Amino acid sequence: MLRYTFKRLLSLMISLAVASIVIFMVIEVAPGDPASFMLGMNAQPETLAALRSELGLDVPKIERYFTWVAGLLTGDFGTSYTYRTPVSQMIGDRLWVSLPLALYALTLSTLLAFPAGIYAASRRGQAGDIGVMGATQLGVAVPNFWFAMILVLIFSINLRWFSAGGFVGWDKGFFSGLHGLTLPAIALALPQAAILARVMRSSLLDVLSEDFMRTARAKGLTQRQALWRHGLRNALIPVLTIIGLQFSFLLAGSIIIEQVFYLPGLGRLVFQSISARDLIVVESVVMLLVFSVILVNFLVDLAYAAVDPRLRARS
Repeated sequence: MLRYTFKRLLSLMISLAVASIVIFMVIEVAPGDPASFMLGMNAQPETLAALRSELGLDVPKIERYFTWVAGLLTGDFGTSYTYRTPVSQMIGDRLWVSLPLALYALTLSTLLAFPAGIYAASRRGQAGDIGVMGATQLGVAVPNFWFAMILVLIFSINLRWFSAGGFVGWDKGFFSGLHGLTLPAIALALPQAAILARVMRSSLLDVLSEDFMRTARAKGLTQRQALWRHGLRNALIPVLTIIGLQFSFLLAGSIIIEQVFYLPGLGRLVFQSISARDLIVVESVVMLLVFSVILVNFLVDLAYAAVDPRLRARS
C-alpha cells in the first residue's frame, strides 16, 4: 500500500507542475493589459508604466511565473490588482461559501442516489426500476440553472421559506448558514444524484451477474442478503470515481448556480476577476481548483486500493 501511495503521490506532483505551467501560459497570453484596464484608454504612458511596475507586470513572464509558484508553495498568493487585498484572504472568504456548498450538495446527492440505485438494481425490469430510471433520465436532462430558478419561484417567492439570493454568513449561526445554502445545494445535487443513481444501478447489476454472487445465492443467501454482504462493496469502485468527479465539479463548476443565487463563492470570484483582468486572482483560484480536482482523484485512487486489494498488487 505504501508503494502504491508513493506512486500516486508522485503522479499528483507532476500533474500539479504541468497544470501550473498551462494555467499561467493560458491566462498570461489572454488579450488585455490589467494596468490599461484599470487606468482606462486615456491613461498617460508614464502613469501606465508606473502602475505596471507597481503591479510587477514589467518583469519577464518567466520570472513572474517562478515568483507566483514560490508564493503558492508558501501560501502567499500575491495581492489583487483591483482590490489591493491579499488573494489568500479573498479566496479564504469565498471558500467558506463554495466548500460547504459543494459538501452539502454532494451529501444530498449521495443520500438520494445510493438508495435509488440499490432499489432499482434489486428490482430490475419491474415498475420500481422503470420509475427510478425515468426520474433519473429527467434529472440528467434538466439544466441545473433552470431547476434553480424553479426552486426560487416556488420556495422563495411563493412559499417564502428561503431567501431568493445572497448568503447571511456563518457568523449568524451554523443552521442559518446551512439554511441559506439549501436551495443552491438542492439545485446542484439533483442532477448529480441522477447520474450517480444510474451508475450505482449499472454497477450493481454487473456485480449481481458475477460467479461469486451466484455462489453466495447457492449457499442459501437471499438476493438482498447477497447484495448487501457481497455485491455492494464490489460495486463501489465506479461509484467512487463518479463521487470524486462530482465533488470536483461541485466545487469548481458551480459558477452558474452562484450567479443565480448571488452567492459570494469562488465561481463568482473567478467571473468577476476575469471581467476586471485581475490575473493574479484568476491564476491563483484556478490553480486552487485544479489542485482540489487532482487531490480528490488521488484520494479516490487510495479508496480504490482500500476497496480492491488487486490494485495494490498490480502496482
